[in-house]
Amino acid sequence: MSNLTLQTDLRGVVRLELNRAELHNAFDDALIAELTQALKQIDADSQARVLVIQASGVSFSAGADLNWMKRMAQASEADNKADALKLAELMRTLNYLSKPTIARVQGAAFGGGVGLVACCDIAIASEQARFGLTETKLGLVPAVISPYVIDAIGARAARRYFQTAELFDAKTAHALGLVHETTAHAQLDERVDAAILALLKTGPLATRAAKALTQAISGRDARAQLGLDNATAELIARLRISAEGQEGLSAFLEKRSPNWIIAP
Repeated sequence: MSNLTLQTDLRGVVRLELNRAELHNAFDDALIAELTQALKQIDADSQARVLVIQASGVSFSAGADLNWMKRMAQASEADNKADALKLAELMRTLNYLSKPTIARVQGAAFGGGVGLVACCDIAIASEQARFGLTETKLGLVPAVISPYVIDAIGARAARRYFQTAELFDAKTAHALGLVHETTAHAQLDERVDAAILALLKTGPLATRAAKALTQAISGRDARAQLGLDNATAELIARLRISAEGQEGLSAFLEKRSPNWIIAP
């Protein structure tokens, strides 16, 4: 079964759904490749007007898939960098997509799931949604997604949540700027539809130009992002093979506390 479901209506609204509900829509190399390819196809589709990224099941995306983490824990630094660059390509493709994008966040978004939310132009979350940048608990950092998350929540908030790995609720995500709007779970589709209707009333070329304008003013376009991606991929590759990264991943997979936690 495919990791994704893709539907397009007569208005040109494309709904791209993560379809790994049994694994809380966690990322692995196959899902990353499928998502990247789907996004490139949508970007090239002249009939596509709006993209909604959504997910099946109770979670939006729980971050990295356990089996993928096991494989990468055994891999070399070079293989880890190549793997990280593929995730970087996914985030870059979504962030600089020429169509307006909406994240429909119905449940938990951790790690790379937060990255997807931050890369979308509009993010609307159920009040039931929860968020977390939990990489430091594994001896890692949210390297590849960091440019987009920092764009969304600012450096000040990132200094806290990148380090503490605290979970936070939808209300906090809204206050931080990660999501634009929160709503009762039963009203989530209604609020997403309202955002779609607003976008469909705008000129497609003007909307595309408006998106490019904000990115240009903020100082980083897709070309500049490519250079930054190489640096963040090198960082996460080094950390994954480091003694602390290996201990953090092993402890997580073995369901024990890592050796840096000292019992009171």
